[in-house]
Amino acid sequence: MSARFVIDALDFVRNAGAHHGKITPAELERLQDYLTDSHGGLEYTVSGILDGDGNPVLRIVVKGTINLQCQRCLTGLAHVLDLKADILLARDESELSRFDEDESVDGVLAVPEMDVLALIEDEIILSLPISARHSEGECSIGKLAGEDAVGREHPFAALATLKKLH
Repeated sequence: MSARFVIDALDFVRNAGAHHGKITPAELERLQDYLTDSHGGLEYTVSGILDGDGNPVLRIVVKGTINLQCQRCLTGLAHVLDLKADILLARDESELSRFDEDESVDGVLAVPEMDVLALIEDEIILSLPISARHSEGECSIGKLAGEDAVGREHPFAALATLKKLH
């Protein structure tokens, strides 16, 4: 596992900090529950900016591919990530509670030792589909016709042939 990337969030924004790098899905421990394997690669960029109102924001951009499991046919599914998230930084708990009242705002408490990779992992998990599935024509369940997912003859395949005869 690579070294964690830790910043002082408000100082990072104040200095207009920017950091980019590459990580593998294997480095993101909590993401493993959603993946079929740890192959793939992700490129990320984290920038400290001020929004239009002068509030500190961390802008996170993640691009790459991860392998999820199709919930229809239970085989692997390459999921392309093209994620951009702006996270408002709250200076204290009261400011954070004001952010929580507005559902359109993503906010976190700015701490002096913020683990950026954990924040990136959170954003990736939040962006995942509720039920990952291949599109209709790509799912292997439709390609198997008379066989089930493990290659056995489907029990009703013989009925389908009888139906075609009459």
